[in-house]
Amino acid sequence: MLPTILRSIALLVAFSVFATTTSAEDSSLPKFPESGPYQYEPKPDDPEFGKFFPAKAPEIGPLLLTKGDRLVIIGDSITEQKMYSRMIETYLTACMPHLEIETRQLGWSGETAAGFLRRMDSDCLRFEPTIATLCYGMNDARYRAYDVNNGHWYKDNYQHIVRRLKEAGAKVVLGSPGCAGKIATWVKAPACTLDEHNLNLCTLRDLGIEIAKEENVAFADLFWPMYVAQITAAKKYGTDDKPYQVTGNDGIHPPWAGQVIMAHGFLKSMGIREPIANLKVDLAATSAEAGEHHSLVEIKSDDSSYQVTFQSHRYPFCATGKADDENSIRSGMTLVPFSEDLNQFLLTVSGLEADKASVRWGEHSQEFTKDELVEGVNLAEHFEVNPFSQAFQAIDQAVAAKQAFETIQIKKIFHGEEGKKDLEAAVKSTEAKRAKLVQAIQDAIVPVTHTVVITPVK
Repeated sequence: MLPTILRSIALLVAFSVFATTTSAEDSSLPKFPESGPYQYEPKPDDPEFGKFFPAKAPEIGPLLLTKGDRLVIIGDSITEQKMYSRMIETYLTACMPHLEIETRQLGWSGETAAGFLRRMDSDCLRFEPTIATLCYGMNDARYRAYDVNNGHWYKDNYQHIVRRLKEAGAKVVLGSPGCAGKIATWVKAPACTLDEHNLNLCTLRDLGIEIAKEENVAFADLFWPMYVAQITAAKKYGTDDKPYQVTGNDGIHPPWAGQVIMAHGFLKSMGIREPIANLKVDLAATSAEAGEHHSLVEIKSDDSSYQVTFQSHRYPFCATGKADDENSIRSGMTLVPFSEDLNQFLLTVSGLEADKASVRWGEHSQEFTKDELVEGVNLAEHFEVNPFSQAFQAIDQAVAAKQAFETIQIKKIFHGEEGKKDLEAAVKSTEAKRAKLVQAIQDAIVPVTHTVVITPVK
């Protein structure tokens, strides 16, 4: 088996010799090109993807999270943006509060895997993490075409991080780099084309797959979903006057839409699969079931409708915004199956005699067919603003405040004058301040009582 390095170089030179055939599952997508034992990700039928042959990402394993886990979110300036990291923490706090996950954001702008190794003990391992997400590669690629020596350097350092985390008892979700939308604005004398830069990042992604397999850790593919979205969403949502940029104005730092892709990749790779809620209503029997972490308060009916009230300890992930706005979380949710994979707040209704019914949840109503209700509708997807929105926003704002302090704690205090003078004292004093911000998050977690009103439409 050729090493990934040689395979990648060969693919860049001779990608055109690979033939693709239609998939039995979806005739619109080509089958994985294969050479020897290798398999590759499917590609949209668009010439802009022709140069890329990303290795098939590993299958996602069982749930990695256990109650009381201490999660650290590690990476460069894209992590320090505190956007995908905030989504992850808010999701785990609001949507999975029963697991009581404690989260820290440790992003550092301009950092490489080698850079994190130098601060790993002081900034990370001292807090005894039990699970970590990693996101390096953008700066490691050096904003140029791929070269073998740099690939070895990247893999050695990234693998060293994984091994040290494992030795410390932490589970690992190794993330690939994302993609680039343009040559970075701070690169004064570009040494490559945009395609060459992305082919470099794609090769580092494949090296990440090698590390994940060799170290038996989870892998989060960020590059390929982002690259596919960058091309397809720009054509779907963008205009000449207002381009849609998954990777942001500078081509490197994603706005909310791109950050959703990253959060989805990490959360899905943690093995999260179960619905957040599965509320069941039987109109014929005037009965309802709430399921675990939810409870039925009451169900009643009158001549025209049924009112079912629940109390829920697990929230749906609440997001608003226009579908064609790159700065909208809601838009990002159209680029990856976020709702399908991670945000299933289901309502199933049986016993409906009419062909359809109106469902009111909070202040808003929508109509669904009898068949849709029997199969189950995802309230989180259909109700952008819902009874959880205000409580969810309170949690999210508390998470944002804590993560903002964590950047100050690490960069300005641990690595500032106070930390240089007495690091242990700096840790103690800042941890006391952080504890108050953690408590504010906990105080924001409250059960939400909400009512679903089902009105048959005659």
